[in-house]
Amino acid sequence: METSTQKTGLVERVRGHRLGTTFVLLGTLSVGILAGSVLTHGVSGKEQAVDSSDARPLTVPDPVILSNGFSKIAKAVGPAVVNINTEELAKPAAAKKGKRGLQRGPLTVPPNGDGGDDSQSPNDNMQDFFNHFFGGQGGQGGDDGGDGADGGSRRALGSGFIVDSRGYIITNNHVVDKADKIYVKLSTDPDGGPGDNGRPAKLIGVDKDTDIAVIKIDAPEPLPTIKLGNSDGAQVGDWVLAVGSPFALAKTVTAGIVSAKNRTIEGGQQSQFQRFIQTDAAINPGNSGGPLVDMTGAVIGMNTAIYTQSAGSEGVGFAMPSNTIIGVYNMLIGPDHKVTRGSIGISFQPNVSSAVTRMYGFSNGGVMIASVDPNAAAAKAGLKPDDVIVSIDGRPIKDGDDLVADISARKIGSTVQLGYLRAGSKATATVAITDRSKIFSAGAQDTDDSAAPTESDAGQGKLGITVSSIPPAISSKLGGVKGVIVTSVRPDSFADDINLEKGAVIVAINKKPVTDEASYKAIVSALKPGEDVVFVIRIAGQKNGGNSYVGGTLP
Repeated sequence: METSTQKTGLVERVRGHRLGTTFVLLGTLSVGILAGSVLTHGVSGKEQAVDSSDARPLTVPDPVILSNGFSKIAKAVGPAVVNINTEELAKPAAAKKGKRGLQRGPLTVPPNGDGGDDSQSPNDNMQDFFNHFFGGQGGQGGDDGGDGADGGSRRALGSGFIVDSRGYIITNNHVVDKADKIYVKLSTDPDGGPGDNGRPAKLIGVDKDTDIAVIKIDAPEPLPTIKLGNSDGAQVGDWVLAVGSPFALAKTVTAGIVSAKNRTIEGGQQSQFQRFIQTDAAINPGNSGGPLVDMTGAVIGMNTAIYTQSAGSEGVGFAMPSNTIIGVYNMLIGPDHKVTRGSIGISFQPNVSSAVTRMYGFSNGGVMIASVDPNAAAAKAGLKPDDVIVSIDGRPIKDGDDLVADISARKIGSTVQLGYLRAGSKATATVAITDRSKIFSAGAQDTDDSAAPTESDAGQGKLGITVSSIPPAISSKLGGVKGVIVTSVRPDSFADDINLEKGAVIVAINKKPVTDEASYKAIVSALKPGEDVVFVIRIAGQKNGGNSYVGGTLP
């Protein structure tokens, strides 16, 4: 008991000492903090006296001209690049459903907008390069002009470049299309503020097939010009600069490379004359009509269109090659102010499969005729559908592009000797060159497939299609053609793989005529795996009509 009592007292004394020690430490810390506060009281960065007499002031250094080829080119070509401002009186128009995709068009501005003010909000003007190919995008700046809601005019902005010191300017047709007034501002013109549209310009001529226009302003004194280069010399990977007025920001230069050549971005007859240079130089609303220049400062293209999902640059822009521009310009400044192109009055399918070329014997080059205008020179010379043109004046031709480039450049009224294959036999014909604009003017026909035909499933297993007799309405539209019409295509089938579509009228298979369902069944039943199968088809409503060819190797 005594020992236990002693131990308890010892513990209490130790605890008492710990408590006392804690209070002593806390007191010491409090005194330290208080002393620090007193010592630093009234001291601040603002009130502290600091001697800065040894600090040296900064100076603006002399400008250094860096060895940058871009800046030299920009200075050289900039004075010849102009702002184009157009005005169109409001016209009532139906709204068009917007789509993403390939687009081109002028930068539209509000009816009361300044147009050339760099402070203008880009968000108000995101509708440059409206979908000229597939319908307008968004709600403003469509192909049909302004909305006409306020009865005011529609204004738009684009770019252009001076090629003649007397005031001749090249731009896109879609920049000035439908404009009632055209104005031009040079890079040296002062910004006069609202109401200062620039110098009035007059339209010299346009070519819708290439989207090229020539305008002119009065030039009391010679104007700065830009030189045109040879676009054939441009190579994929070459540096290029795009110059223009994106979002109304004048004298803007962007850099990139040639990312592809000979691009076709629009279907139909028009695509024959639109083979673009593709670039990743940023092209935005307002760049339309501006030059694409190489590292020598020469124009190798004119910025025309972009592929976009946001109405802005996504690194895929298209420029019309300078060689095309030069040829069109020379015709537009001529006495007639129009472009004439030669034609022989045929149409053809631009791209055919290798199975088609093997079946018809032109694997090494040539163009298969799809249709012949009955009143044109080719028909008078005896050419027919399924003939394969293989040479022009003894020169072998590679493809349809080669044929069109040669024929369209020839003088109206001249003649040409064509070598062709018919059923494997060689022949020649002398054909006169006529004006293309007088031949290809017919519009597309409407399709009426409301009739309910009786289907046949012959070929369902081999080809993946069902067919039926041709409805009378469609047969009539196609000139009484005989054959069968495709009523369904099974996904992932042979027909689906070769793009044989529902609604196609099959008139022949492997050169054997298809006149009805019985002849179709007989031909299809004889087809074997590994065999080339080529269909000759007609499409009701297809512009210019004529045969089309699809084919492949049967699995």
